[in-house]
Amino acid sequence: MKKILLSMMTLSLALVLAACGGGDDEGSSNNDGEAGETASGDGETVDIQASNWQFDQEEYTVPAGEVTVNLTNEEGFHGIEIEGTDIALDDAGSETATLEAGEYTIRCSVPCGAGHEDMVATLIVE
Repeated sequence: MKKILLSMMTLSLALVLAACGGGDDEGSSNNDGEAGETASGDGETVDIQASNWQFDQEEYTVPAGEVTVNLTNEEGFHGIEIEGTDIALDDAGSETATLEAGEYTIRCSVPCGAGHEDMVATLIVE
């Protein structure tokens, strides 16, 4: 019984550590991480790059209106939720929403290890 419990605990720890430890080469691009770039005239784009326990910027700023959020996992496996919006990505990808002026909190939505709670940024919509 002790061996089974120990094996289960070891496997659980390995899975938690692997969540942030693996790379995501599929779909990666060489975006420079700048916020507020125009997306083919249809609105604004926010490029968020996630790595182990941090985003590439503490704040992203865009004008109000249609906003496309692109998430790239540079290191580890992450997702995002932007509080007060319908934007939620469980992995790298894009989602578009119409946002009103205000400040929105961006959080990692995938438990990714010991620094997961600190993985927070702010989206400022002007």
